[in-house]
Amino acid sequence: MSDSTTSRPVRLRVAPSPTGDPHVGTAYMSMFDLAFARQQGGQFVLRIEDTDRARYQADSEQQIFDTLHWLGLGWDEGPDIGGPYAPYRQSERLDTYRPYVERLLAEGKAYHCWCTGERLKEMRERQQALKQPTGYDRMCLGKTAEERAQLPGYSETPVVRMLIPDDAPTTFTDLIRGEVSAPRPDDQVILKADGFPTYHLAVVVDDHEMGITHVVRGEEWISSTPKHVLLYQWLGLPEPAFAHMPLLRDEKKAKISKRKSPWARLTWFREQGYLPEALLNFLALLGYPPVIERGEDGQQVEREVFDFAEFTERFDWAKVNTVGPIFNLEKLNWLNGHYIRELEVGELASRLLPFLQDAGVLGPQPTLPELGRLRAVTELVQTRIVTLTEAVPLIAPFYTGDADLEIAEDARGQLKDTAEQVLTAALAVLDPIDGTAGTPLGEGVEWTTERIETALREALVDGLGIKPRLAFGPLRTAVSGARVSPPLFESMEILGKASTMARLTRLRDELAATSD
Repeated sequence: MSDSTTSRPVRLRVAPSPTGDPHVGTAYMSMFDLAFARQQGGQFVLRIEDTDRARYQADSEQQIFDTLHWLGLGWDEGPDIGGPYAPYRQSERLDTYRPYVERLLAEGKAYHCWCTGERLKEMRERQQALKQPTGYDRMCLGKTAEERAQLPGYSETPVVRMLIPDDAPTTFTDLIRGEVSAPRPDDQVILKADGFPTYHLAVVVDDHEMGITHVVRGEEWISSTPKHVLLYQWLGLPEPAFAHMPLLRDEKKAKISKRKSPWARLTWFREQGYLPEALLNFLALLGYPPVIERGEDGQQVEREVFDFAEFTERFDWAKVNTVGPIFNLEKLNWLNGHYIRELEVGELASRLLPFLQDAGVLGPQPTLPELGRLRAVTELVQTRIVTLTEAVPLIAPFYTGDADLEIAEDARGQLKDTAEQVLTAALAVLDPIDGTAGTPLGEGVEWTTERIETALREALVDGLGIKPRLAFGPLRTAVSGARVSPPLFESMEILGKASTMARLTRLRDELAATSD
């Protein structure tokens, strides 16, 4: 790291490629970037590295914007909002890279290569067969296009390669790892035949042009850093500080990939109903230690729940874990459940609403009574869900017509021979209780949780002598259509007397018909 890095305003960037659903690693890097930038009073930049045109997907860029915004990882400059170093898409910066390439060619630090892909493939296979180090054999070095055309494997459109010297630097200082050694680099292609720069040139030029002081990326880029350091030195540019984060790994300790793991897609977490604050907390714990506090007994204890503001306040590169963490979904589920339980009921209802609308449980413009019922049901399910999607089947029966409620096969199958008797007794004891479905409970209305529970326990548990589980199972099935549901008596109160009685009657009659 050069001295000029420390004297410049802190500027960090994340630079994802729009090649499909955003990778969870984009959020992982972004939160560390943003935490340090905010702690130091600097800026956080979003740059789109779209030079890989073969894998480019047009809708991916918007997904990057949407998912990072969903997580609250906002940027100060980027393609969507502009900034003093625009444009922020590499495909719009092609004229920026060409002068750097021409300078390297003129100074003999780069050269044209006309080798076809087939020729390069044969070269690598031959090197591997002979157990030689793989790397470009410099067939094109020092030759004109005419001279090279006389040899096999010639392409009329050349690429440009770096000419790596024998004394190329192979060590550098890393903010997380200290002194790091990397392999001697190959003659890396820096300009492709289509005129687009490769990552290695573009990242150096863009980071310099945009004043980036700290480059944070995955540890898989350690082997490429000597190439970048060499380009900084050749071009006389100040080097940024490097921080190579540990790779996120799956349960088999392999680098996570979108091809193998659905949760490698950043959009997956939103689809599954994880809260952004829980995901940020989880990602922080993958690369950073928990908060250490003093317990009541004076002993040190770990606290794993913390928000992004606290993470930012205590951030220190020296504390970042250097060992690739295992992506433990059980820990994420635990955190998500904790954050769900901590939400105010109205806030949780608001977060559940889009999932219910997507599932067709509620329409695009819910009525005030529907929203009021949602708040009441949310309070029932809040402690029973780990993700927002888990609430959908629990809430759906409250918005289903009594005649349309489907009884799940597993719920129907667990009914005992006493179910018809239980339902008949329940209907008899509930009938005298006053109550009007769909209206707020008020003075003189007895259709309350307490009144319902008292009546049913007296009639079924005490009167029929049936154990509570067997006594209330048929009622739960009739009311919700499922084996697992929100608390029974509270559900009956929310549904109202009319719907509750209709559902109990329907199942009772079905059972009676099948027993005849």
